[in-house]
Amino acid sequence: MLLAISGLAILGLVFLAAIWAGRESDAAALDRQRQLVNSRLLDQVQRVSQDIQLMGAGYASLLVSDSATTGGKSGATSAGAFGKIATTVFGYNAAFLVTPAGELALQSDTETKRRFKWVRPLLQPMIQDLEARQHGAPQGPSSDPEPSRVELMRLEGRPSVAGVVSVTGSSKVDPQQANDANRLYLVAFRFLDGATLDTLSREQGLAGARYARTADQEQNEVAFEIEATTTGEPIGFIIWRPDLPGTRVIGRLVPVLSVAGLVIAGLFFALMGRLRGSLRELSASELHARHLSLHDVLTGLPNRALFAARFEQCLAAMKSPGEHAVLALVDLDKFKEVNDIHGHAAGDELLRGAVDRMNALIETGDTLARLGGDEFALLLPHVREGDDSYILLCNTIIEALSRPFQLRGGDVVVRIGCSIGTAAFHDAAEATSEILRRADVALYEAKTSGRGRLIEYEPSLDHRVEARENLKNDLRLVLEGPTHLSDSAEIVRPSDPGHLEVFFQGVHRADAHGRLSGAEALVRWRHPTLGLLSPDKFIPIAEEAGMIDQLGGWVLRNAAKAAASWPTDMSVAVNVSPSQIRHRDFDRYVLSILSETGLSPSRLELELTEAALFNIDEGAQGTLGRLRSQGIRIALDDFGTGFSSLSHLIQFNIDRIKIDRSFVRLLGTQAEGAAIVSAILGLSRTLGKATTAEGVETEGQRDFLVAAGCNDLQGFLFSRPVPLADFVSSLPSTEAMRPQSAATP
Repeated sequence: MLLAISGLAILGLVFLAAIWAGRESDAAALDRQRQLVNSRLLDQVQRVSQDIQLMGAGYASLLVSDSATTGGKSGATSAGAFGKIATTVFGYNAAFLVTPAGELALQSDTETKRRFKWVRPLLQPMIQDLEARQHGAPQGPSSDPEPSRVELMRLEGRPSVAGVVSVTGSSKVDPQQANDANRLYLVAFRFLDGATLDTLSREQGLAGARYARTADQEQNEVAFEIEATTTGEPIGFIIWRPDLPGTRVIGRLVPVLSVAGLVIAGLFFALMGRLRGSLRELSASELHARHLSLHDVLTGLPNRALFAARFEQCLAAMKSPGEHAVLALVDLDKFKEVNDIHGHAAGDELLRGAVDRMNALIETGDTLARLGGDEFALLLPHVREGDDSYILLCNTIIEALSRPFQLRGGDVVVRIGCSIGTAAFHDAAEATSEILRRADVALYEAKTSGRGRLIEYEPSLDHRVEARENLKNDLRLVLEGPTHLSDSAEIVRPSDPGHLEVFFQGVHRADAHGRLSGAEALVRWRHPTLGLLSPDKFIPIAEEAGMIDQLGGWVLRNAAKAAASWPTDMSVAVNVSPSQIRHRDFDRYVLSILSETGLSPSRLELELTEAALFNIDEGAQGTLGRLRSQGIRIALDDFGTGFSSLSHLIQFNIDRIKIDRSFVRLLGTQAEGAAIVSAILGLSRTLGKATTAEGVETEGQRDFLVAAGCNDLQGFLFSRPVPLADFVSSLPSTEAMRPQSAATP
């Protein structure tokens, strides 16, 4: 607005300056024209004075000449001829020769007498004044006699210049000594409104000049007043259209200035428009940047910064004694698997769909924020004491997220679910970090308790978390310390974190003899206080803490070292994690262990889960191919329980399919179990893949699997996982236990 007002003010000043300069120029031009008109009138008076004296002298000479030649008889004729000369040559409208008494000195026609009669009252004062001056008694201020007198006056209703001059019979006679019979006066006058005005107009450039008795000029005209010489009374007005250069210049400049003003105004307002547009864009960009700084780009939800601010506002607003609030942390289950299987685009679409479902359930005053990845935070600021509606809300969210999601326009349908941990608080003095920690503890308990459930924080959960952290630290110490294969004589000190052991569960041929064909290596942790821990107690901790590669490598090395001393027709199966397979040098690492321990590659079988196959890339696929080229077999563990895909059996050249114990358990109890197992075995035979059934616990299960054509069996019916010493003692003969010569490190 300031720029706009300044621009308009500058334009206004330019216009005002131009108008002022034009008016000043017009005023100066008009004053100059008035002065010129007045000067021309004075010139007319001076010219009449000169003309009347010249005519008086000429007429006197004519009278003298006539007296000498004719004795005065032709004087009247000469006077008449001279009168015509005065009107035609000198341009006067009338000329009279009169006596001092004001009578015509010559015989004249009726028209001349009538005309003189009309003007005599106005001319007689001039004759009397000049007569008085001639006799030495002037009536005016000057004491010097004057030969003539000229005045401006109105004659016959028109502005005129009238002159009177004394004419004597002899030019040699002193006028003061001449008698009245010899002294005459020549009277002549000229109108100013006829030819004289035209000449004046032409010479002075007075456009449209005219005479008027009154000042009746138009708006674009000016009037010059003509005053009588004697009385000073107005005898008329000369009216004309003045030449106003200022107005003319303004008239020419106004269109130019108007166009320039419009152009400048247009450019100015265009600039203002661009400036305002830029300001709007800058403001919108600033608002967008501020929005991005406080919101998640993908989902549009508040991010950590905005959530923390609203959390602080919630704590500051808790003044009522009965006022409570609840913080709920929501973690999507199986999101990583969907992201790895179907790609990040599908994962992003899944996140947006999950957010839409949660937003549809929460109220306006609640805050749903994305903390990162697949973890969300829900702040419920207004919860009355004893109100458990938030529990219903959380369970509704779990139910909503458990329903199928259609991705990629319905081409992909997935199920995920979620786990929720909540922490209620009512004291504004509680630290935000402590409340978040409580909710995180509850969420962790929900995830480790089977997922897809709600856990409310209780102080007892802290003990579980503390125990888990202690177990994580102990596992780190175990892996960093001198861990090795234990024997029965090892003494475990309570101050030690314990040590890892490799247990072995035998794998038997599915025939009438049930001969031992190999074993699966299973890690155990002998903890000083917790006792012997199974893998499900510490493997998730190792994955969470990033120690799974180190743990897997340790198991592989010790399993290969133990199997090197077994009979040559026995193999060992070792589980490997997706993280190990994705390591770029995993194939070299495995081959180096085989070379170090002396175990033949054909006796090693690496077991992968179906989920692991979805988490490997082309590099990992090449790693598996190089391992198979060296004779190492690849087995697909827990077939049918994960993301079963027949293409994986061919794409990764799987050598063995392991039927999960959940299907084997159905044999003899449900007809579906036999159908599923038979289908898997039939598929394996068709594809030329070996099969191993896990979890065989009854003879009926064994007999069905043998009859159905399964290759190998594994389960409690044959043996439980046992330490190396116990497994070695169960081998058929001591001869077979002698290590091979190549087994020496």
